[in-house]
Amino acid sequence: MPLLTRLIPSPVVVDIRPGALDDLAGVLADERIAQSGRLAVAVSGGSGARLRERLGPSLPGAAWFEVGGGTLDDAIRLAGDMKSGHYDAVVGLGGGKIIDCAKFAAARVGLPLVAVPTNLAHDGLCSPVATLDNDAGRGSYGVPNPIAVVIDLDVIREAPARFVRAGIGDAISNINAVADWELSNRVNGEKIDGLAAAMARQAGEAVLRHPGGIGDNDFLQVLAEALVLSGISMSISGDSRPSSGSCHEINHAFDLLFPKRAAAHGEQCGFGAAFATYLRGAHEEAVHTAGVLRRHGLPVLPEEFGFTVDEFVRVVEFAPETRPGRYTILEHLALKPNQIKDIYADYVKAIGS
Repeated sequence: MPLLTRLIPSPVVVDIRPGALDDLAGVLADERIAQSGRLAVAVSGGSGARLRERLGPSLPGAAWFEVGGGTLDDAIRLAGDMKSGHYDAVVGLGGGKIIDCAKFAAARVGLPLVAVPTNLAHDGLCSPVATLDNDAGRGSYGVPNPIAVVIDLDVIREAPARFVRAGIGDAISNINAVADWELSNRVNGEKIDGLAAAMARQAGEAVLRHPGGIGDNDFLQVLAEALVLSGISMSISGDSRPSSGSCHEINHAFDLLFPKRAAAHGEQCGFGAAFATYLRGAHEEAVHTAGVLRRHGLPVLPEEFGFTVDEFVRVVEFAPETRPGRYTILEHLALKPNQIKDIYADYVKAIGS
């Protein structure tokens, strides 16, 4: 009999709403997640300490581990600390660095991960990738998807606004990433996973078209759902292709060329998506994207986050080297520095000051 469906790697629980953290103990009591109730909870020293004080009484079987930062060494150290505990699951409670460390450590010791993000800075909260700083700069490591995701919108509203805005840029950049994927399909015959592409694109469109802002629970709900769907789309395709194109190459180039000056991941990806969309010739779409980013307080020009035009030209020229083998509008056009500078000038005129 032919295979009529396929299994999709996704969390067994996704709980996104105000007050979700109050029911975390109930989620963790699910026997598919933690049969004995023995949990390893990774937290940061700041907001994590406050949340530990709040949640500790409802998680009597939990052991708490403070994570110092977001490096590969931190993640390996966390895995070593958890090895002898005989836990059912790992809970990553905090921002993106804590979640990524917990994802890597959980994979290393063979345990499922429950992601409890305290901000919406990027789609790593539910992706099969852990991004960690290492001796060479920053690396991406394949890991299993979280078994559960719990996002309390009340907690998200307390996070620094810049982190939430960054998540908007990361979500919207999906639209550009899928366009790059389709370009590679037309030029090189690269296979597209239609379901993964549809999920990633619709996640980005939902954020792009929503009239609300970060002060609205309705908008935060849509943003959180978009970031979760973006992560799942990567699991479906088996790589980051649905959510990572020329926008992310530009982001990686900023990180590698200017590691001490780089902005937040989502800020750079959102800007990269607007510019790459203009490069693609979709000028009206680029102007609309830049307008939405501006409305949310995100940068749409390199000068707005501390870079000169010449530095940005260098970033765009270097960007294809960050993902060898990936084909995007940057590889397709293979622009020289003077061409990049001329197109950037046109982009500035198009989006206005």
